[in-house]
Amino acid sequence: MYVIGTSGHVDHGKSTLVKALTNIDPDRLPEEKEREMTIDLGFAWMTLPSGREVSIVDVPGHERFIKNMLAGVGAIDLALLIVAADESVMPQTREHVAILDLLQIGRCIVVVTKSDLVDAELVELVKAEVEDTLAGTAFQGCPMLAVSSLTGAGIEELKAAIDGILDQTPARRDLGRPRLPVDRCFSVSGFGTVVTGTLIDGSLEVGQEVELAPSGLTCRVRGLQSHQSKIDRTGPGVRLAVNLSGASRDDIQRGEILTTPGWLRATQRVDARLRMVRNAPHALHHNEGVTFHLFSSETPARVRLLEVEQLPAGTTGWVQILLENPVPMVKGDFFILRSAEDTLGGGQVVDPNPRRRHRRHDPAVIEQMKTLDQGTGEDILVSLADQSGYCDLSALSRRANLPLAEVRQRVGQLAAAGDMVALGDLESEADAVVYSRGGWARLKDQIHSTLTAHHRQFPLRVGMPAQELRSRLSLPQPVYLRVLARAAQEGLVTEEGQFLRLPSHQVALTPALERLVAEYLRALAQDPYSPPTDLPLDPELLGVLVDQGKVVKVNESVVFTAVAYREIADKVVAHLKANGRITVAEARTMFNTSRKYILPLLEHLDQQRVTRRMGDERVLR
Repeated sequence: MYVIGTSGHVDHGKSTLVKALTNIDPDRLPEEKEREMTIDLGFAWMTLPSGREVSIVDVPGHERFIKNMLAGVGAIDLALLIVAADESVMPQTREHVAILDLLQIGRCIVVVTKSDLVDAELVELVKAEVEDTLAGTAFQGCPMLAVSSLTGAGIEELKAAIDGILDQTPARRDLGRPRLPVDRCFSVSGFGTVVTGTLIDGSLEVGQEVELAPSGLTCRVRGLQSHQSKIDRTGPGVRLAVNLSGASRDDIQRGEILTTPGWLRATQRVDARLRMVRNAPHALHHNEGVTFHLFSSETPARVRLLEVEQLPAGTTGWVQILLENPVPMVKGDFFILRSAEDTLGGGQVVDPNPRRRHRRHDPAVIEQMKTLDQGTGEDILVSLADQSGYCDLSALSRRANLPLAEVRQRVGQLAAAGDMVALGDLESEADAVVYSRGGWARLKDQIHSTLTAHHRQFPLRVGMPAQELRSRLSLPQPVYLRVLARAAQEGLVTEEGQFLRLPSHQVALTPALERLVAEYLRALAQDPYSPPTDLPLDPELLGVLVDQGKVVKVNESVVFTAVAYREIADKVVAHLKANGRITVAEARTMFNTSRKYILPLLEHLDQQRVTRRMGDERVLR
């Protein structure tokens, strides 16, 4: 199914033409009927000669209601540009043409209305003026038909022309991620809250859980209607009325996106390619305030020009747009920028969620944006992965606005070619992640430099605690485990229990330190069950002895030789096997030592899960 949108100057007969085509009056508000002027969006539908059913969105033509016009034309497949034969091209004709061209609607039929009021020669003059207006736009050379909505002249020819163009219009892509920009919200007695809009991607079905972005409100589809007919399920390209349960009319605003939960994120920073309209009233200056329109949403914004100080009329440039309010969008969406009175320009979203505020006049930034805008699917995926560090396939699919199956296939090819590094099985493991080749190289450099600095600072330690390295790398635990496994596989790191080191790192004592260690061990061995606690030894050096298994540190002051510790532990275990229980006093007597030594040793055995304390006694675990 396709959606057609009207456009053109006020009083040029848009709503009258829709009524002539469909027998439906799109003006629904009492004020519209009283003033005989469209104020807000109107809706109708018809069946074409081919049997194809289409929806029609009728938009207001008055300059004061341009934001309502913008809310209606962002999701149409074909534009009907309405020009009255008795007035010809007018200011809103030109502005609507500029908007449709910026939104890259692509398909248009010029309808010269009120042809019954003028002679044929004047109709041809109007067509010539429209041709001049469309020169240089995407609509140059589009079909033109003269009609009279009052007499019916040309109406059937117009229907046939619409049919012909839609025959050549591809259906909307279905990426499996439904998006319905809300253009109306109201309550129906006995049913509750209803929203309407055009489903521009994915599918919706009755009973489905949905979410409104950016508010995050979750609810359920209670019912679906298209053209006042109930349906259970539908794909993209359809005008829908969606009855929602779990949502109040007051909770929902025009501009929100109805979608499935968890994937569509609102943003307040957008990278884009901006094109100024040919007749813009003034150049756009860096950091200028504008109004940003995307589908049915609008918000104040500021435009950061990344290459120049100003963009004159008719030129293009790379920009980063800072939005005052968050707006949900995806790569490839089209938007319009307006001042208080005029349409200044518009463009296409290159990156809906850039990681940072870009430096201006930076060639690398511009090159990156060009790749995202004009590159192949592989180029785009590599560039996005390069910006993101690690990235799972679902996130890549969202950011590139490509189907997940296509992303999986392309990433597999890139990994095989060495342009990406896959951590995990991309086919079977949902939490597998990928790095770009450059991103993986940077991560390895960071791991190497971090461990090198640690070894330099602590040469007597076996390595860095594994979780400390994870913290330094700022990686989630599941990703870190995959990174660690790959780094070990590539010979970058060696695991030593809970520690990590570079393969080249070995703890080596100087002759002087070896002598100091020997003296320390002899002193401990002289009274093995009551070793001295006042022997000065550098904590790092003591750590080496612990790592080497030569001593056991049971608390901050008591250290036993490993031999003495094993003797005590073995005798305690043997006693427990024979007697079932042991007290501190019994253990103290057994080794002819003091409570100062035996209590921390028994507590250490508790910590090692050899024994368990029960009141004043210990038992075997």
